[in-house]
Amino acid sequence: MARYQVGVQTEARIVEATRSLLAEGGTDATTLKAICDRAEVRSGSFYNLFRSKEDVIIRVIRESITAVDPDPDGAGTDTVDDLVDAYIRFFVEEPKMAKVYVMSALSGESSADSTRRRFLRHHMRRVERFGDAMQRSGSSLTPEVGAVQAELLLGALDGLAFRWALDQTFDFPKYALLAKERFN
Repeated sequence: MARYQVGVQTEARIVEATRSLLAEGGTDATTLKAICDRAEVRSGSFYNLFRSKEDVIIRVIRESITAVDPDPDGAGTDTVDDLVDAYIRFFVEEPKMAKVYVMSALSGESSADSTRRRFLRHHMRRVERFGDAMQRSGSSLTPEVGAVQAELLLGALDGLAFRWALDQTFDFPKYALLAKERFN
């Protein structure tokens, strides 16, 4: 039991070290050596818990996104307004993590196909959630039309997020709300 606790504590230190390094200096400052130094672990311990630096970065980003998720359990209770508001909150409350997320997704930070597949799976889950919320809103959208509408809204939001990542003076919340109005 004590060994298990040590592993849980080591994992938590690695995740927290990654979170703080990302917040301080983005992905450039978040090297495997920096993570291990900050967490006070050896690289072997790191690799016992994570396959790669990208895995722990994705976990940190996922935790940040989940923190603003209006329906983290996936019960199907969220609305389009809830989902767009959560998207905006992620950028307002976690701007450094949001920038890391956008830039990593776009740059293919890692050449690993598994990382790209994770970003794509995350996007497809968001399309499903937005499409489902659009259908539940009382409109007579078919699942196919709901998916198209969701893809278009997310495309607009992702494009605005990219614009914001390049210039953080850009008023992302304002334009995200305007995009929501167009599709809601």
